[in-house]
Amino acid sequence: MEPIVDRYLSIVYEHVSASVTVVTLEGELDTCTCSTLREVLVGLINDGHFQLVIDMRELDFIESPGIGVLVGALKRLRVHGGRLALSGAQGQVRKHLRITRLDRIFPIHPTALEAEESLSGPALDHSTARTAAPAG
Repeated sequence: MEPIVDRYLSIVYEHVSASVTVVTLEGELDTCTCSTLREVLVGLINDGHFQLVIDMRELDFIESPGIGVLVGALKRLRVHGGRLALSGAQGQVRKHLRITRLDRIFPIHPTALEAEESLSGPALDHSTARTAAPAG
């Protein structure tokens, strides 16, 4: 598929299996480019693609509006019993996800393949996952 390009953001998606779609981002996800990503994700969800991986290994920069698009997509997916996983977040992108504590909501995997595999398994609620306290 040809990339969807909006200023400094390139978006390519691929249906890697019957149930999982990988959306690869390259460039910057900011105020100017987030509406394009929103349109792509809403379109995929409306077309019945409810298991999404967002591959961020080539994403250099993210701002709060971009984070908002990801949270909005997750909410839309949950209505349909779907899931969203992130992969390859590095540098400023990873730091922003950590600072906003979204790394507790979104599973973040080192690679897209690991993220794909995680969507094939049972769903985990990352917003309520806790480590058990030691007994005694």
